[in-house]
Amino acid sequence: MPEKLPIVVIVGRPNVGKSTLVNRLIGRRIAVVEDTPGVTRDRLYGETEWNGKRFTVVDTGGMLFSDEDPLVEQIRVQAEVALAEADAVLFLTDTTSSVTPDD
Repeated sequence: MPEKLPIVVIVGRPNVGKSTLVNRLIGRRIAVVEDTPGVTRDRLYGETEWNGKRFTVVDTGGMLFSDEDPLVEQIRVQAEVALAEADAVLFLTDTTSSVTPDD
């Protein structure tokens, strides 16, 4: 049976660089990177290694809690599913802007 790798889930509001970070960690482009918010909607899994430790990294869509749009809610649900299976969570923010209520 293959070894179950730890799961690291990356979360944050839309367009803070979650997909870019996933691509860098994986070492190839598996996540779509766009300037338009809402491109990532589902969970995206990839295996990687960092400092000799193998793990699964999960890209999620941007989590918003102040938006009642059904699509935004489904993106949030997908992120919550990922969080439920996470061994570790990486909360990503955009350092080029101030902290927002969505953070």
